[in-house]
Amino acid sequence: MGTDFLQLDRHSAPAAGLSEWLTRQVRAAIADGRLPVGSTLPASRVLAADLNVSRGVVTEAYRRLAEEGHVAGHGRAGTRVVAAPIGVAALVGVAPVGVAALSANGVWPDRDGDLRGEGGGRPGHGPSPGAGIFDALRAMPCRVDLSPGLPDLAAFPRSAWLRAERVVLTDLAPASFGYGDPRGAAAFRAAVANWLARNRAIRATPAEVIITAGVAQGLALLARSLRQAGLSEIAVEDPGSLGARQQLQSWGMTTPPVSVDDLGIRISDLRASGAAAVMISPAHQFPMGVVLDGARRRELAHWAMDGGLIIEDDYDAEHRYDRPPVPALRAALPDQVCYAGSVSKLLAPALRVGWLVVPPAIHDLVVAAKRDADLGNAVLPQLVLANLMASGDLERHHRLLRKRHVRRRDAMIAAVREHLPQARVHGAAAGLHLTLTFGDQWPGLSDADLAAAALERGVKTHPLSWHAQLPAPPGLVLGYAASTPAQIADGIAVIAGLL
Repeated sequence: MGTDFLQLDRHSAPAAGLSEWLTRQVRAAIADGRLPVGSTLPASRVLAADLNVSRGVVTEAYRRLAEEGHVAGHGRAGTRVVAAPIGVAALVGVAPVGVAALSANGVWPDRDGDLRGEGGGRPGHGPSPGAGIFDALRAMPCRVDLSPGLPDLAAFPRSAWLRAERVVLTDLAPASFGYGDPRGAAAFRAAVANWLARNRAIRATPAEVIITAGVAQGLALLARSLRQAGLSEIAVEDPGSLGARQQLQSWGMTTPPVSVDDLGIRISDLRASGAAAVMISPAHQFPMGVVLDGARRRELAHWAMDGGLIIEDDYDAEHRYDRPPVPALRAALPDQVCYAGSVSKLLAPALRVGWLVVPPAIHDLVVAAKRDADLGNAVLPQLVLANLMASGDLERHHRLLRKRHVRRRDAMIAAVREHLPQARVHGAAAGLHLTLTFGDQWPGLSDADLAAAALERGVKTHPLSWHAQLPAPPGLVLGYAASTPAQIADGIAVIAGLL
């Protein structure tokens, strides 16, 4: 049987896999413009009757398209197209030119053109990327985005957000539309303090919480404040986040590397560095995914009690799957730890909302730096987030995300086992990414060139060497939370083909 909708012919479909067939047909129609953004799909019952298939076939296809972010349900208004995929044809000739342009202006390090080149003097390493590398990489088109650091953006709770926004606007007093407290809206600071107590075992009063424009601004405020206090050096984990390191360096901080092993940051190396402050991600280290070992936590506490300052980047600690929760360092060391968190990994980076909880000794310096920077975050999003936290909607959304992320993580692990069984997988028990390292079977491999070659074939990822200052094995940092299982399998297959 056929249907006027896309001229679909049931007889051209395979005997098995009807939902996959229908998903491909609709996805292709969205990509080539036959189903433009804003158009409405047939009701599942109607299309199922036209095709003489069970309604479950159609609802499953629509579900897959929704997970991919191409369609969204709008209640009685039906299912509508909300975003078009970037087709492979649209990428031909685009990504290679982009990589060459980035190399030419120093943002992307120069390529050898050979994945087994020496990469600037040592295997797996090339020159450090420029300060604009992440902006440039995000702007480049791709068909599979395995960049780390993104949750499932298609799952953003739009309906819950709109409900909370209506409640906030209905109850908001006119005075609330004026300039607010530079520390943040009182209701949101109270909600954050409650969230941290329930989820991270941190005891903090609302007065101690400082709302920031994401963790990035939190680091900038800390760097400025610590420089005022006479500190100009913050040690960092190695491998460790390139973005965080660049943020600190842009504010005049030097960032000596301290090596990380399977137990977390090496405290003996931290002591040897002579640094008075260190930034770490102890609950799920970026990018290697290790949890700071109990003995190391005690060693770090002794280092801090001797006068050291810890900046705790708790960037995705809520996302854990196969291990028990790990309390934040701030919970045990309130006078030695500057705690930084955000909603970027819980909801979306686009919200640009984060928070700091800092020791009393520098609290006023940080508040002054925030006031000088922007007079405080926008109040309305804070109040909406406070409502989401208080109503339980944020925790419900987190539970939904956890299930989706587990499925996508498992899909990536399965794809790696199938296509790259020799690669070592790191950090699978928690977070939003996996890190692969490549051993002796790929001698002299340049991971930066591998990432560039993958991008030329429409697959985005990060080379591990970008996040390392010390020699490290070549590898890739692969985000899985924002991609569908089919996209993940496609991306891993491309990388395996290059190797």
